[in-house]
Amino acid sequence: MPPQRDFIPFDIKCYSKLEDRFAALFEPRLINEVCQYGKLRTFKPDETIIDIGMRITHMPLVISGSLKVLTEDEKGDELLLYYLQFGETCAVTLNCCTSKIKSTVKAITETKAEIVFVPVEKMEDWMIQYASWRRYVLNSYNERLNEMVHAIDSIVFQGLEERLLKYLRNKAGMVKSAVLNISHQDIANDLHASRVAVSRLMKKLELKKSIAQQRNKIIVLDYKAD
Repeated sequence: MPPQRDFIPFDIKCYSKLEDRFAALFEPRLINEVCQYGKLRTFKPDETIIDIGMRITHMPLVISGSLKVLTEDEKGDELLLYYLQFGETCAVTLNCCTSKIKSTVKAITETKAEIVFVPVEKMEDWMIQYASWRRYVLNSYNERLNEMVHAIDSIVFQGLEERLLKYLRNKAGMVKSAVLNISHQDIANDLHASRVAVSRLMKKLELKKSIAQQRNKIIVLDYKAD
């Protein structure tokens, strides 16, 4: 049961939505301030919410749905770093906000998503004012750093087939469906690999009955919903 509040919410609709999702993480007054100063927006799948070179003035806090965060090499080829879902934020964006530098990553919605954009000024105030916010930010840095280390490890130490199957399973978990509407080229872009290599390994995984393929659809056969 959410804790009782001793104030009138700034926006009762927003407060109720965030309280339902963040009561275990944030104090009631912090939830109220997120509603008061944040900007709640809804995005369709495959929308870019942060782009490389963008000046970051607000930090994204995912309310629902999922996003993927990518970076680019000198040739402009993309590399998937990590996914974000409910209750998470982007550590690289946090750093860009606090350091007042342009974004070095791109964030794209995987599914329909609701995101609250918190202004950097309030983010800094809350670091002093709210212990729960400090824990949240520090935990976010730690979790995203670990995910980036794992992404680098997979490139260096894992074969492409292992990376591909892990990618498909993770993606199914993010969209909560065994059926993925994605092309071989999209997968190749995310894995920083050639489409020919991905197509060859997809056929191999299909023969192993790890996946099934239809036109622009991939079915992860061992996916189990939570």
